[in-house]
Amino acid sequence: MDIEGLQKQKVGMVFGSDTGATEEIALSIIQKCTFWDIEVKDVQMLSKHDPFFFERFDVIILGLSTWYDGDLQSDWEDYYEEFMTIDFTGKTVAIFGLGDQFGYDDYFIDGVGMLAKVILQNGGELIGSWSVECYDFTESKALLDEETFYGLALDEDNQPALTNERLDQWIAQLQSELKKIGHLATA
Repeated sequence: MDIEGLQKQKVGMVFGSDTGATEEIALSIIQKCTFWDIEVKDVQMLSKHDPFFFERFDVIILGLSTWYDGDLQSDWEDYYEEFMTIDFTGKTVAIFGLGDQFGYDDYFIDGVGMLAKVILQNGGELIGSWSVECYDFTESKALLDEETFYGLALDEDNQPALTNERLDQWIAQLQSELKKIGHLATA
């Protein structure tokens, strides 16, 4: 079958960004994932402008940063109560998070863990877990276990030179995991 004739799998992406760093990562993912048709929304637009966004997708990517002492990015914080009511049954979700592993080593990418726990509690399946290797932090709510984060950890403050390679590895990992569970045809 001609690959160009295949319809791309639709994927929903939601991010929140105060400084623009998370938005830049979201745009990088979109540019790298030409094999998926990604519809992206800023989380601040969901409640009023698209309250049924999550219902339209079986595969979802979420992005956020963690602020200060483990706080969600401001728009995610505003949306969090509504987020906790979403039924993720039948949804496959991947999360990427930005944090500062040295300045906030007790709260490194906590936001990833906060969202991950809601998704799991509300019936969703998480993919894209990421090794804690090469990070230096004390604690994190984003830990799936002692060796793994629930999602991709990025530190644009201290390790920006590693971001592109980490994104490439994570995207390849997502493709592989989605193919195994039969969610996506990938090119």
